Amino acid sequence: MAINNYASSRYYCMSPLHHHHHHRRSIHVLRNYAPLVLVRSHTQKHEPSSSSAIDFLTLCHTLKTTKRKGWVNHGIKGAESIADHMYRMALMSLIASHVPGLSRERCIKIALVHDIAEAIVGDITPSDGVPKAVKSRMEQEALNKMCQVLGGGMRADEIQELWLEYENNSSLEANVVKDFDKVEMILQALEYELEHGKVLDEFFISTAGKFQTEIGKSWAAEIISRRKSLSAKK
Repeated sequence: MAINNYASSRYYCMSPLHHHHHHRRSIHVLRNYAPLVLVRSHTQKHEPSSSSAIDFLTLCHTLKTTKRKGWVNHGIKGAESIADHMYRMALMSLIASHVPGLSRERCIKIALVHDIAEAIVGDITPSDGVPKAVKSRMEQEALNKMCQVLGGGMRADEIQELWLEYENNSSLEANVVKDFDKVEMILQALEYELEHGKVLDEFFISTAGKFQTEIGKSWAAEIISRRKSLSAKK
């Protein structure tokens, strides 16, 4: 997503390990940025070419191979990938009960793209010490690059719009998918506790009281109830 001349003319691809070293320079650059906004493609192409589509999908391959860092930091062997996480969120969107005014189809789409920029920047977690604003800008630059690879056009615009909607939490669908992001995480935490015999309290503590929607609150409560029941049986 081209947000100014800097973003469109020069692209930095930094791994999370480089974030700290470039932190001060990043903040200096980011002060000149406008707020996160959708800037549509100038091209009138309706569909990506076969070449652009395969290039884009190849770039997305790292979503399947990059492990979610929160689990890696807790010593979980065979931790889920970024794509694993997004896939189950998409399933959550598919099976969600009826919510007035909610488009499940849009929820599925948002779930499938909400972490897509991590194909380039990796899974940045709070333990990396990267400010939220810096993380958002890095991800927006990455998304801009990915949409350039796709060749611009309507499909690229749609991906940008879905990602920004989630990032800004600007719709009912974004609210629900934000909740599913946390629900999926605590469900995975419970599963890893059972599989690996670990106590992963921090994932439950960090999400407590942060669910926005009734479905998010209901599903989270079910997971927490099951966790308490399992703990009582030990």
